[in-house]
Amino acid sequence: MPHIVTLPGDGIGPEIVAPTVELLHRLVCDLTVVEHLFGGASIDAHGTAMTPDVLAAMRASDAVLLGAVGGPQWDTTDPDAPRPEQGLLGMRKELGLFANLRPVRPFPALYDASPLKRDRIEGTDLLVVRELTGGIYFGEKTRSATDASDLCHYTVAEVQRIARVAFRAARTGVTSVDKANVMETSRQWRQTVHEVHAAEFADVPLDDLLVDNAAMQLVADPSQFDVVVTENLFGDILSDVAAMLTGSIGMLPSASLGAQSAPGVFEPVHGSAPDIAGTGQANPLATFLSAALLLRHGLGLESEAQALESAVDRALAEGLRTRDLGGTASTVEATAAVLAHL
Repeated sequence: MPHIVTLPGDGIGPEIVAPTVELLHRLVCDLTVVEHLFGGASIDAHGTAMTPDVLAAMRASDAVLLGAVGGPQWDTTDPDAPRPEQGLLGMRKELGLFANLRPVRPFPALYDASPLKRDRIEGTDLLVVRELTGGIYFGEKTRSATDASDLCHYTVAEVQRIARVAFRAARTGVTSVDKANVMETSRQWRQTVHEVHAAEFADVPLDDLLVDNAAMQLVADPSQFDVVVTENLFGDILSDVAAMLTGSIGMLPSASLGAQSAPGVFEPVHGSAPDIAGTGQANPLATFLSAALLLRHGLGLESEAQALESAVDRALAEGLRTRDLGGTASTVEATAAVLAHL
C-alpha cells in the first residue's frame, strides 16, 4: 500500500496541497496520506522548522509532497533565530536528496502567456538537474560586525553522482553550467563532469557553458537545451529563469531525489505567496505536476503520472487560466477543470 507524507507548510501551501491529495486519491485507490507541520507552521508550534518526529515520518514514507514554506513573519537577520528554510535544507541533508529535477516544458496552450515570443519558446522541453546538498548553501558561514563569508565547497564524489543523474536523463545531450573562468570549485566541477563523461557516457553529447551565458541562452534560445546540470546556487537561479518560459512560476514542478532507498520530495518551485494566501487565487497546477513526478519517480506509477499530466494539458487547452496566467480561475475552479479530465 503506497504511503506518502504531506507537508503543506505556509502561505498558500495548504491551499494547493489539499486539492493535490484529492487528485492522488482519485488516481491511487489504496493510497495512505499523513499530514505534518513543517516550515513556519512548525516554528510557531514547536520552535523549529522540522521536528525529529516529522523527519522520522518522512523516512518511513514512500514519498513526500511539500507545499511551500516561508513568510514575512519569520524573516529575520538574527542568525540564531529559526527560519522556515532551515527545514528545507535539513530535510535535503538528512534524507540525502542530492538531485533536484526541474522539467521545463511550456504547454502549447500557454505559449502566448509567456513573456517571451512564441517563436522563442516553441518546442522547448528541457530538464534542469540541480545539485542539492553541496555548494555555498551548505558551506561554512561566518559573520562579524565588519564582514561575512559563505564557503562554496564541493567534493569530487558529489559532482560525480549528480553528473551521472544528468547523463542518464539525457535524450540528445547534456549542458554542464559552471563559472570555470573564475571559481576553483567550477574548475573542479568541469574536470569531474568530463571525466565521468569520458569513462561512462562518451556517447552522450556534452557541452560546457558559463552560468552568465547560460542565463542569456535560456531566454534567447531555450529549445537548444535537453539536460542542464549545474551546482546548487546556479541551479536555484537558472531554474527560476526557466520557469518564466512556461508563462508563470506557478507552472513549474520539481522532484528532489537521493538514493533509491530514500523517499523523494516533490514540490512546486514557487514560494508561499503570502500576499494571496487565503484568497482562493493560488495556482495549483505546479503542485499537480509535482504530484505527477511523485507518481512517476516516487511510486513507480507511470500511467497514472501520464494521466495527470494529460489532464492538466487538456484543461489548459480548453481555456483554464488562473490569475497568474492572465485569467480568473480560482484554485477550486482549476482543480475541478483538471479532475474533469482524469
